[in-house]
Order: sequence, then structure tokens, then C-alpha cells
Amino acid sequence: MAPWYDSCVFYHIYPLGLCGCERENTGKEGSHFEELKAWAGHAKKMNFTGIYIGPLFQSVGHGYETTDYKRVDCRLGTNNDFKDFVAYCHSLGIRVIVDGVFNHVGRDFFAFKDLKQNRERSRYCSWFCNLNFAGNNEYEDGFSYENWGGYNLLVKLNQQNPEVQNYLFDVIRFWVSEFDVDGIRLDAADVLDFGFMKNMRQVANRVKEDFWLMGEVIHGDYSRWANDDTLHAVTNYELHKGLYSGHNDHNYFEIAHSIKRLNDICGGRKLYTFVDNHDVERIASKLNNPAHLPLVTILLYTIYGIPSVYYGSEFGIQGRKERGSDWNLRPALDLSDFEEDYEKNVITRLCMELGALKKEYAEMSEGRYQELLLTNRQFAFGRVCDRSAIITALNNDDGEAVLDIPCPVPTETATDLLGVACSVKYENGRLQVTLAGNSGTVIYVGEDAVQKESADLGEMLSQADGSASVSGDERSRQFDGAAGKPGSGMAEENPGAARGESSFRLQGVGLMVDDMRRMVNFYHDVLGFEINYQEGMKHVFLEKDGTAFMMYGRRDFERMTCRGYQYTGGVCGHFEIALEVDGYEEVDRAYNRAVAMGAQSIFSPQTMEWGQRTCYVADPEGNLVEIGSF
Repeated sequence: MAPWYDSCVFYHIYPLGLCGCERENTGKEGSHFEELKAWAGHAKKMNFTGIYIGPLFQSVGHGYETTDYKRVDCRLGTNNDFKDFVAYCHSLGIRVIVDGVFNHVGRDFFAFKDLKQNRERSRYCSWFCNLNFAGNNEYEDGFSYENWGGYNLLVKLNQQNPEVQNYLFDVIRFWVSEFDVDGIRLDAADVLDFGFMKNMRQVANRVKEDFWLMGEVIHGDYSRWANDDTLHAVTNYELHKGLYSGHNDHNYFEIAHSIKRLNDICGGRKLYTFVDNHDVERIASKLNNPAHLPLVTILLYTIYGIPSVYYGSEFGIQGRKERGSDWNLRPALDLSDFEEDYEKNVITRLCMELGALKKEYAEMSEGRYQELLLTNRQFAFGRVCDRSAIITALNNDDGEAVLDIPCPVPTETATDLLGVACSVKYENGRLQVTLAGNSGTVIYVGEDAVQKESADLGEMLSQADGSASVSGDERSRQFDGAAGKPGSGMAEENPGAARGESSFRLQGVGLMVDDMRRMVNFYHDVLGFEINYQEGMKHVFLEKDGTAFMMYGRRDFERMTCRGYQYTGGVCGHFEIALEVDGYEEVDRAYNRAVAMGAQSIFSPQTMEWGQRTCYVADPEGNLVEIGSF
């Protein structure tokens, strides 16, 4: 079984910035982990499955000048706060990795403070690199030392020293035992000692199953770091550059070349893929044409790699460096300011949908990369498994384009999972995909997929007709318009048949659901529907008081109908499911029980002027349920 990180979609949080912490640590304690838990809930809603949060531990400024590896930065909260945060993320099914800043420390780190006090007599002299007690620096230490990036604020550790190694390995074990983190992003991994990293890999292999090591590497042969002996993955800065410049220059050859070159160099090992982060300008600020942002987003999720979205970029926010400072890339955000983005923001909705697709379609994580079509302005590639594939098709031209794409697996149809293409046609082993200007989509192809889905659905509908005790008369009940009661005789029976038209009978109501198990449990346990459900079922039949009710897995329905659909987030106001109980008091009891068992309260019980006592709750996926009585 593949490790969790191979299919993960990360949400990258720079907590000191997101939470608006003071830029200098004065020792004043903050409390921001409840706020961060709200962002974790947002990550869950957006279908992210991992959170990379950092820097996190005690420091004097931006977070990368660590002074205490075993204490959470007091500006954010306490160790217990972070422990609770990780547990909360795990309860949401989200893994958590943290920054490991092991190349250098801050000047207030205990060993460096001892060095300043005791100079040549300090027992920690060997913990640091290239000490020169005949030199000096801007701090008037009376000695000089090796730093990172020319900044004496960042004192380089001697990772070849066994004492230093053991100290840092003990830190890793502490992070796992105390906080239960799932991995580490290694800051400045491109200047870490290789022997140190290989020993750290052995620690990682023992400290926790599938504990992940990912390193920050800018340039070079990534396979030197990402291999079976050193790190599991590194940051893909090469492709990061191509993702925006390839669109600015209308040059998909640059992107395709980087993908192929890196796959060849790294032997199919997945790299950590991103379009922006806390050190580089926002993708929305780097693209010349804002219409290319959805194309870059689709690439991020579908190319061979482990995708990561930097907080705020799922909303398409801008961000440029100012006077050499990175703080503008690390803004404080209020989640409540983005409540409407789930519905109205194209990039937010696209990230949410692509995350859902990555959960549903193993091809997006396990499929091998195969280039299918390449021009300067059009690009198509597949993530190919033995009998199925996901195909990404992109057009960065301002005008409409028809992409003639060879199909990498046998199929009889193709499903536009995003519903974006003007048309998708399959014939004689090739796809004809028509894309509007500056648009792209994701297409599913697979042998016998449609026949299988159709057979499953047909079997379920047959079961519904045969097993539900719903007669034709019951299905065509007539209702009193004022009170919703049967038997008013408002309209003649089967009026269409009287006019020589088809006679329709109500068979039931269907819901397209994302989490079948959760929805089945809610409708059975909370609302009392009769359900015949077995784990893994894609279509479920429910029955309540003689009325048939169906649930369809969203992705399965899309594959059957060969197209994608748009789904609302939050509470859906398009329709309601109305349930009746006996008496006003039972309305209140049913409402309280539903809310206690996880339903979202929408409208508490009230007696209306027409004599009905009613209330509204929402099921786990936001569908309105009315509970009332006359």
C-alpha cells in the first residue's frame, strides 16, 4: 500500500503571518490555535489532506532563527495548544508536518549563548562551523562564525558533529511523542550535510510509520537528496518557475520539458509541487494574464507530484515582495472575509473540486505520467493506470482550440469531470476536445466504466421498484396546496395520459452525495429512513413512509453520465426534504435530537401563522430538511 504522502494534497500555513503575530518576539504570550483550528476546518472543506505548518517553534523574529526546538513559539500559544491542534487535524483526516530548521539556530539558542559567554572554553565550540576567535562581526561578539545566506542572525550548526546529530534526532523523537506530527519539511536542505540526512532517515524510519522527510532544495540534481537513503522528497522549484513562465510566454514546451526531465532524473519519485509559498511571490501576481490562473491550478493538482497550496492562494490573493521584505507574502487573513468564496470564487471552487477528484480517482495519484499532445499553446497529458486514465487538457490561447488527443487506454466514452469543455468526443481511439480560450479540464477514460456504472444504477432502480411498497396510486398522490395534505383532488389523475402524452409516476427523489457512509448514517440514525447499505455501495436505496429515496455517489454519477457537475458548498437552498411528525411537542423533540446528533440548526421550531409548527436543519452535506406538524 502506498504511503499517505503519495496521495496527499497539502495546505501550507505560515502561522506567524496568518495569525498577525508581532514580528519580533518580546516574550508576550499569544493564543492563536483556536483560530488555526478554524483554518484546519477550512482545509478539510477544501479537500486538503495534509497541513504543512511552520515555522512553529520559539524564535526571535520570522521563525527561522530557532532558539528552543521543544517549545512552541509563545506568540502562537503553548505546547498543549499545538498538541490539541494536531489531534484535531487528525480527527479530520488531515496529516500535519512541521518545519525542521536544522541547518542553523538563532543567537539566543542555549549552546550559542554559552559560546558567547565562555568563548574558547565553551564545551559547545564544536557545535558550530568555522569559528574564528581572531575575528568579529556586527554584534561585536569578538569572534566570527559561518552563517546561512550571509546573515549572522542565523548561526550554522555543525551537522557532522555526533553530539549535534543526537540533539536534533532527540528533537524529532520529542515532536512525535509530544505532538504526534507526521513529518518534517527540512529548511535549507540543500546545504545540510548528506551524512546527517542519511542518519536522520534512519531515525525517521523508526520513529513513526511512514514518517515523511521533505527538503527545501532550490537548484541542482534533486535525486541527490530525494532517494531511498536520504529524503523522501524535495521542493520542486524548477517546475514552480515553469508553471508561471510557461504561461506568460505561451510556451507549454517549457513545462512539459521540466516534467519529463525531473521524472527521468528522480526515477519516478514524487516531488513537492507548488505555485507559490512564503518565500516567493504569489502566483496571481506573477501571471501576466489572470485567465491563466485556473490552468496553473489544474496543472498543480494533476501533474506527477505532491501538490501544495499556500494559504490565501486558494482565494487567488495577490502578493509581492516589498523593498526586499517577505512579510507581504505572509499576510494576516480573517477566514470570515472569504465566506462567499466557496460559492463565488472560481479558484476556490476549482481547488475544492480538484481536491475531491484526487480523493476519488486513484489515477491522479498512482497513474504514470504520459505526454499526449504538446504545442506552444495546447497541452494534454495522462495519468495512466492499466485500465483507466485521467487526462488533463489545456488551452492557453485566447481563442477556442480543438485538441486531437490519443487515448492512452481502451474506452468507449470519456467523462469531462470539471464540465468545462465545449465538447468531448471519442472515436477510433482518439479524443476530440474542444476548449474555449484560456480554459482546461480533466477527463476520465476507462474500459467498461460506463457499462459498469449503468448496470449498478439499473440494478438499484430495479430494486427500488421491486422492494419498496410504493404503489402507482401512492406515487401519484395529490396534495392540498394550503396544508400539504393528501386527497384534495386538485388535479385530474394522470392529466398527461388524457391528452395522449406520456404518463409519469413519481419514482423517488435522488441526492448526489460526496460522503456516502456519513450521509447514510445520518438519514438512518437521525431521520429514521429504512436503508439497505453495505460498505462500498455507490448507489443506495432508502425508503420512508412509502416514498422511494436514492443516494448516488457524485463521482460515480459523473462517470455514468460522462460529464462533471458543479456542487454547492455550505447550506443548499435549491430544495428541501419535508418530514412530518405527530404534534408540536414532537417537532421540538425531533429538532433537538437531530441537532444533538450532528445536524446543523437552520431554523429553530416556531409555530407559523397558518397553524404549522416547523423547523429546519441541514444534513452533513448541507441539504435542507424540514420537520413539521399541523
